Amino acid sequence: MKLIIHGGFFSESSTNNETKVAKQNALERIVKDSYAFLQTHSALETVVYAVSLLEDDELFNAGIGSQIQSDGKIRMSAAVMDGETQKMSGVINIEEVKNPVQVAQLLMQYDDRVLGGSGATNFARQHGFEPFSTEIPQRRAEYEAKLKSLGTGTVGCVALDAKGKIAVATSTGGKGFEIPGRISDSATVAGNYANAFCGVSLTGVGEDIVSNATATKIVTRVTDGFSLQEAFTKTFNELKPYDGFAGAIAIDNKGNIFHKDSHPSMVFASFDGDQFEVFD
Repeated sequence: MKLIIHGGFFSESSTNNETKVAKQNALERIVKDSYAFLQTHSALETVVYAVSLLEDDELFNAGIGSQIQSDGKIRMSAAVMDGETQKMSGVINIEEVKNPVQVAQLLMQYDDRVLGGSGATNFARQHGFEPFSTEIPQRRAEYEAKLKSLGTGTVGCVALDAKGKIAVATSTGGKGFEIPGRISDSATVAGNYANAFCGVSLTGVGEDIVSNATATKIVTRVTDGFSLQEAFTKTFNELKPYDGFAGAIAIDNKGNIFHKDSHPSMVFASFDGDQFEVFD
């Protein structure tokens, strides 16, 4: 059993050491808690659990603490994918929901598995997700001051369970100050993808990630026989012509864990019951 999570890029919030240590501690707590959950749950259940914990921590740009768009509203996106069944479900630009990833998980039971805007929000309300403001004072202050440099953040998890099944979940509060209606990569196969061979979750600039079809390329290359590292190297090289901004985490069906970013520094943590790693 293996687990890796990410919490976006460190530059999203601050460069001070206090924030860095806080994120390291939060990621260690969440990855170890989620690994304990994985002992008695499936990979699919675990990635939703882990991403929910990340959404509940205001240090990260997803759920609580999501960025505010140019019209002063928060709209979030999230997706879940089961590597065994190849089902992906997601919500795009959902509003006032504490845990968008849980709405995405519920949609996996339906034929229409990706909903956007008011349709996603209405679906959540109809299924017991009460209105919840995810805005925190820090995000409002950033919005009022137009601090557009605090842009790229997402959270995600990839898990390999005891049965060898892989799942991935990704959630984002957006890049901040975007045009309302802008679509992130997180609820697309460019930013969240898994099959029986590999699972990948992305963070970074959504437009760059979609242009490169990053998660899909990595998973497809592993499926076709590339090692995880080879798949990452080739795919990230394809971001270079336009200086694409991306970070990715992955696990393959052999239990290999890998992470890479095109620009420093993605925050992440991994755990397999023995070895723990956290961003430095």
